[in-house]
Amino acid sequence: MDYVNLGRTGLKVSRLALGCMTFGSSEWAPWVLGFEDSAKILRQAVDLGINFFDTADMYSLGKSEEITGKVLLDLVPRHKLVIATKLFHPMSTDINDRSLSRKHILDAVDGSLKRLGTDYIDLYQLHRFDYGTPLEETLEALNDVVRAGKVRYLGASSMHAWQFMKAIGMQRQNGWAPFVSMQPHYNLIYREEEREMLPLCLSEGVGVVPWSPLARGRLAGRADGETTRGQTDNTARSLYDRTKAADDAVIAALKAVAQRHDRPMAQVAYAWVASRPVVTAPIVGISKPAQFEDAVKALDISLTAEDVADLERGYLPKPIAGHV
Repeated sequence: MDYVNLGRTGLKVSRLALGCMTFGSSEWAPWVLGFEDSAKILRQAVDLGINFFDTADMYSLGKSEEITGKVLLDLVPRHKLVIATKLFHPMSTDINDRSLSRKHILDAVDGSLKRLGTDYIDLYQLHRFDYGTPLEETLEALNDVVRAGKVRYLGASSMHAWQFMKAIGMQRQNGWAPFVSMQPHYNLIYREEEREMLPLCLSEGVGVVPWSPLARGRLAGRADGETTRGQTDNTARSLYDRTKAADDAVIAALKAVAQRHDRPMAQVAYAWVASRPVVTAPIVGISKPAQFEDAVKALDISLTAEDVADLERGYLPKPIAGHV
C-alpha cells in the first residue's frame, strides 16, 4: 500500500480509504453488516495496509462508529490509524440533535469520541452544508473542538464550490482551523464536480476523498437488484435512476477498456478515479472481503491517454446529485 499526504497537510493516508457505512445494524438498513462480518473486513483492511477509515455518526445511528473503533483499536495502536467521521444528519427525533449549530457540534463530537473509544478524531467532516445555521457559528465551533484537542483536522463533504470557498475564506480571515479535505460525489457517470469543486481543491491544496467511486455498483457491472443493497438502497436510485440512458455510453466504454486490460470493470473504474490528479484516496465500500481485490489491484493499473479519452468521451452533463 502506498501512502500520500492529505492535501497540503503532513498527514499520511493510504491511497484507499475504507468507507464504514456498511458496518452497524441491519435494523438501520437491510444491507448493513453486523459486528462479526464487519470485523472481518476491518481486519483485512489493516492487513492490506489501509490506515484511513471513514465513518459518520449517522451510519446505523452510531453503531458504525462503535464497531469501527472497537475493532481497529484492538488491532492497531491509535497513532497508526487515521479515523475520520462526520456530522450533520439527525441522530434522534430531538430537534437539536442534528445540523451544524454550535450546540450540536459540541454534543456530536463528544458522542463520536465516546462511540469510537478514542480521545481524538483525526478528520472531522461536515456531512452536508447547513442552510439553517450561520456559517460563522459552525466554523467557530469547529475551530474550538480543534483547539480543545478533540479533533486534529477538519474536512467537508458534498456542497457547492462557492459555499466551500466562502467557508475557507472565513477561516483564513479569523485565524480558525481550516478545511483540509473535501469528500465529493465523483465517479465515471457523475463528474459534475470537475466544473468547479475539483479545480478549487487543486488550487487551494485541499485533499479529495471521493465517495461512491463505483456509483453504487453500476460501474462494477452489477445489474439493478442483484444484491440486497441494490434492491433496497433508495439513495442509489435517487442518484442514478434519472440518468440511466445517458450513462449507457460510459458504461459500454468502461467495459471495452476493461476488456483491453483484461481486468474487471470495477478495477478500471477505481483506477480512473484514483488516477485523477486532485484525488488523494477514493473511499471504497466493502461488504465482502473478496471485493478488496478490485480496489487494491486498481492502484496498479496504468491507464493510457487513449483509455482515459475513451472512458470520458460519452459523458453527458447531469443535474447536481448528492448534496442533500
